[in-house]
Amino acid sequence: MEWSNPEWFWAFAILPVIIGVYLYRFFAKKRDSLTYSSLEELQNLPGNWRAHLHWLTFILFIGGLSFLIVALARPQLKLTTIERNAEGIDIVMVLDISSSMRAEDLKPNRFEAARDVAKEFIDKRISDRIGLVSFAMKSFTVCPPTLDYRLLKELLDEVEMGMIEDGTAIGMGIATAINRLKDSEATSKVIIVLTDGQNNAGEIDPVTAADLAVTYGIKIYTIGAGTRGTAPYPTQDPIFGRKYRNMQVDIDEEMLTKVADLTGGQYYRATDTESLFSIYDQIDELEKSKVEELIYTDYEDRYPFYLALSIALFFISFAADRIWLRPFTQS
Repeated sequence: MEWSNPEWFWAFAILPVIIGVYLYRFFAKKRDSLTYSSLEELQNLPGNWRAHLHWLTFILFIGGLSFLIVALARPQLKLTTIERNAEGIDIVMVLDISSSMRAEDLKPNRFEAARDVAKEFIDKRISDRIGLVSFAMKSFTVCPPTLDYRLLKELLDEVEMGMIEDGTAIGMGIATAINRLKDSEATSKVIIVLTDGQNNAGEIDPVTAADLAVTYGIKIYTIGAGTRGTAPYPTQDPIFGRKYRNMQVDIDEEMLTKVADLTGGQYYRATDTESLFSIYDQIDELEKSKVEELIYTDYEDRYPFYLALSIALFFISFAADRIWLRPFTQS
């Protein structure tokens, strides 16, 4: 509710004055008296209902005046319609699920960190279709590009390391993502590849896949996940249980950089969980959907209701004073 003429609310300041004058006159009349020798016979007389309701006309008058002021302030109901036109982006996230993703240089490990960051990235998008591809020795589509983010995150939760034979087929992961985007009519098509190693499997190498992406107008962002040097890798000893060994971190940054540069994307290195979150934030800012908002505002006047109520109270007050509560006189 909004008010077109809120300055009329200052008129409420006159109400206490009117009430004060009424009370002054009422008590002044009570001080006027006649002297009787005895009131004993008058004490048991029933009261007249008109006498008991003498104040009703004044209350009705004050109510009518109050609603008149509200009507003059012109209450309006604001009806806003927002029309959004979004130029959506189609995005496919390509996630490495090879066994090396168990390394714990990112917390709790590379795979879990990558999954958590992917979920947060999904939550920040509004009108983009997002899909998911995973790869190890082979690649497969977990979810085609969709606007059903809830379903996408549920499927992401079901992805686990060891689902397929171990290996790192980066080129195949990119090729599978391209296959999901090549027929898209979106204004922008993006692939985000996260891996922690070198391409050592698959029929297509990553650079060849990148050349194919250029053909379809697809941009690729690549992320190398892993600290520099060595990383703690958990192993299971049959006698001593869970143990750690230092695993050499060997990310093919030259290849990942070339893949990104060929397609107009960028390469990033995530050496810890915080930097991985930061990288996805940067990609989120670079690949924003263009959203146009058209706002239509309409106002519906509500003052007729308050004006009608004011007139009704004034009429009832007048009728009560002149007809219903008017004292009878005898000639």
